Amino acid sequence: MPVPNAETDVLVVGGGPVGLTARALLERWGVRVLLVDKHRELSPFPRSRLVNVRSMEVFRRLGLAERITAVAFPPEYGRVRFRDTLYERDFATAAMVGVHAPVPESPVTGVVTSQDRLEPVLLAAAGAPTRFGTELTGLAEESDGVVALLVDRDSGAETRVRARCLLAADGAHSTVRQLLTIGTTGPGALGNVTTVVFDADLDRWCARRPAGVYVTAHGSFLPLYPEGGWAWFGPTPEDPAHTDWPGLVARALGPGAGVRAEVLRVQHWVMHAFVAERFRRGRTLLAGDAAHAIPIVGGLGMNAGIADVHNLCWKLAGVLSGWAGPGLLDTYDTERRPVAHRTLRQAVANTQLLLQVQNRRREQLRTGEAPSDGIELPWSEEYFAQLGLVLGVAYRSDAVLTGHDTPPEPSDSGTDYVPSTEPGHRMPHLWLAPGTSTLDTVGEWFTLLTPDPAHWERQTTAATPWPLRVETLGHEHLGPCGLGPHGALLIRPDGHVGARWADRSPDDTTLRHALTALTRRGR
Repeated sequence: MPVPNAETDVLVVGGGPVGLTARALLERWGVRVLLVDKHRELSPFPRSRLVNVRSMEVFRRLGLAERITAVAFPPEYGRVRFRDTLYERDFATAAMVGVHAPVPESPVTGVVTSQDRLEPVLLAAAGAPTRFGTELTGLAEESDGVVALLVDRDSGAETRVRARCLLAADGAHSTVRQLLTIGTTGPGALGNVTTVVFDADLDRWCARRPAGVYVTAHGSFLPLYPEGGWAWFGPTPEDPAHTDWPGLVARALGPGAGVRAEVLRVQHWVMHAFVAERFRRGRTLLAGDAAHAIPIVGGLGMNAGIADVHNLCWKLAGVLSGWAGPGLLDTYDTERRPVAHRTLRQAVANTQLLLQVQNRRREQLRTGEAPSDGIELPWSEEYFAQLGLVLGVAYRSDAVLTGHDTPPEPSDSGTDYVPSTEPGHRMPHLWLAPGTSTLDTVGEWFTLLTPDPAHWERQTTAATPWPLRVETLGHEHLGPCGLGPHGALLIRPDGHVGARWADRSPDDTTLRHALTALTRRGR
């Protein structure tokens, strides 16, 4: 390739929520970032709807939680309602736990919000340069970086950018993944779906029974913004070019509804289900839908992508800054790809359970039961939280130090979440002071949580070159954390426990050796 026109530390390809979050995280680490996206502007479509508690924890750390909540729906919209048609009463309902109301396991509450309200907040969270309307068309790896060929979609002008690493968050049809010939596993395309954005006055059926999603036999309805607006989505008709979209939405609302929808936008898309065969090739790493496409039922896809870059960005910062070895990037695939497979299985299970509800209702109506009768849902009230998957992920890799007293545990427990300070787990939320959580001690540094900072003082002052802070853990938390009066937890920058010493340090080099090992420094 000819000589590049520009250089950066990390080139982020893709300006959706995952790429924008990566840009904000990397900038906090002092990493030079350039973000490019082939679209000329942020998406005007609502798309992803749910920001779960784990993603909100990430956004809290970025100082964005309040701004995201301010443009989101009130908590009572954190519910799914099942109806025969939109204007009929619920025959079943389920709360989105962690969204509908706070949960004691987290200092934040998730929200229902449209992606086109989330993305502007994320874009404004960092000052790193962005180039919208710029498409990546070529990619070459060199010994010390990658060179990307970028094309301005308006002028056709070509630019070559050399980056030390490339983060691909360019969606399920990822150009980067295709250029690298990385395959995928899983069902693949599940079907063609259409989203219709429309205006209509539906308050008489929904205002007193709010929900983030109304599931009917004729497609699903979603309120878009607190001030108004709706979307319908369902299977794409056979002849979409000649479909009467206002008529289709009116029929989906139900006979006799007497509502005419003003259609504003129509988007056709394919629901994919796959996981990439690898998340890294050389200096290029895949995240979000480029790495795993997750069916929408349960709202797991975007949130999994946020967790990807939260896991990855501190590792990139460490390697680029020199306090971590290149091998640390290998742990991104080791840690996140198994989670992607579990997330995909959970989303498929969600879809099956949703179909089960609808099939039960059809059978109920077929047998002549009173339409007012409800049905028992095939999951507990906690199901839609899926906290075991959202908060209970436990990593097993070279970036986690497990001791002789730390037997391996299952990486998640499905719908149930059991807080744990075993290495690899997310540090449990505990209140250290009013308004200050253990999760607030995590940032662009490693955190040593200990009830006895003096015992560890000599080691912490010698812990260079790693960024490290020491925080005092109250004695009332020793039991839940599995620590004695001189023990300590070493928390990684992504909030997962990297190492645990139940009581005092074995020797004065323990902490340094732990940081050396889990950052793969010198390897």
